[in-house]
Amino acid sequence: MTTFASTLNPTPFGFYDSDTEFIAEADAMVTFVKRKMGDDILSVELTKKQIWACFEESFTEFGAYINKYQTKSQLASLIGTQTGSFATGSSGKSHQLPLETLQFLMRLADPYASHAGSGGSYNSTLGYLELSGSRQDYDLYSELKDADGNVIFDNLSGSQKSKMRILDVMHFSPSAAYRFFDSTSAINYLNNEFSFESFTPETIFYVLPVFEDVLRAQMMDLSQRVRRSNYSYRIIGTELRIYPMPVAMQLPRRLYIRVVPYMDPYNPAYDDETMYGVSNLSNVPFGNLEYSKVNSIGKNWVRQFASALCKELLGLIRSKVKNIPVPNGDVQLNGDDLISQAREDKTRLYDELKELLESLTYDQLVEREATKAENMMKQLRTIPVPLGKAIVIG
Repeated sequence: MTTFASTLNPTPFGFYDSDTEFIAEADAMVTFVKRKMGDDILSVELTKKQIWACFEESFTEFGAYINKYQTKSQLASLIGTQTGSFATGSSGKSHQLPLETLQFLMRLADPYASHAGSGGSYNSTLGYLELSGSRQDYDLYSELKDADGNVIFDNLSGSQKSKMRILDVMHFSPSAAYRFFDSTSAINYLNNEFSFESFTPETIFYVLPVFEDVLRAQMMDLSQRVRRSNYSYRIIGTELRIYPMPVAMQLPRRLYIRVVPYMDPYNPAYDDETMYGVSNLSNVPFGNLEYSKVNSIGKNWVRQFASALCKELLGLIRSKVKNIPVPNGDVQLNGDDLISQAREDKTRLYDELKELLESLTYDQLVEREATKAENMMKQLRTIPVPLGKAIVIG
């Protein structure tokens, strides 16, 4: 008698041909399918290989559904990790429970950190404009130079040679700034009013705790932005316009500007290997499931679905010839009925599995546990406290 184990290439793809439990159940599957279709009474025109092929397809379909819903729950934690469906053994990471991470949220927040000046993935460039009296407009793309005197935009290449974003505009800053130590000092008001350099040689430096240094640094940054200069600017097209009209006697020689070239999402400022990691459903490292690791709930669905696939296949075979001539009449085959019944069975099984998996995604589990905890607290409130005792919760 031919068995699954003794047959060369028993299934089309051979995904589970080395799984001991799959091998053991494959022969039983032949008996199960044929008996369900009346093989002891009627002829069932299916070969063992055809039934084994349906068994393989059924388990592969089950695994695909499990992996899709597992991805729905875990994709945020898997973003950027190693790809490859067979990263760990034959089943990849399908049977593993990954730890939750904030990698996805951190990547989403990265561009905001760049704009806020607290991180990000792109470097900024400091350049300067040579200022002259009675001139308000300066073209950033042809006049903004780096420390070596080269035009910054001319040195950019590829996608970076596009729109630049301005972070800071500043001019010469004194070595010490009295206003930093007392932002409400009358001296500061006079300095700002008459454009005097805001510093004094009598500055005293105090040794302070770290938290106070942090607060002072924040005040300094605010002072830089609010009180630093009598000048302001607007960006009009590619030009920076200074207000009010500069006067040669009072004008700083250079205006320093920190810019960020075009942010190419595929070319950050540092080597980021996670860019080549998991990015979507297609490269999550989930492979085929292992039959030996699937419980009875999953195996029962696989058997039922394999039976429906076999019924559909038998119906397709019988529908090739709808009538067989016999003496004194014809025998009508039930191919169309089998196909209709099989597709109804498949739809029912799909719907049952989808409904179950939808209720078991991680967000649904969390929501259900929260509801359970809330209901438990409602019940505990109704329990009377014994005399002289107390119930402590939490």
